[in-house]
Amino acid sequence: MIYMNSFDSPKGIVIAMCDEELLGKIFTEGKIVLDLKQYGGFYKGRLVSEAVAAASISDAVYSANVVGERSVKLFIDAGLVRPEEVKSVQGVPMLHLFKVEK
Repeated sequence: MIYMNSFDSPKGIVIAMCDEELLGKIFTEGKIVLDLKQYGGFYKGRLVSEAVAAASISDAVYSANVVGERSVKLFIDAGLVRPEEVKSVQGVPMLHLFKVEK
């Protein structure tokens, strides 16, 4: 299951997704800290299946903050990011995606 939260912005929808088992944990690698405990509320919206989360990914998404293997894979499968563009902290994949408009 995946935690998914969405927010409306003037430019489109902002989505936050996090694999369920990662919420509430802190991952550190060098100076990089991925704090899913303190900032868990940003991601903790509805707990949904991968199919429901995948269906929420659309052209209306302006920005996405995504953490975890299953969540990130949804964006790769949707063609919105290439695997080599995904970053990781302590082996946990993450991505920040922004739609750039001209």
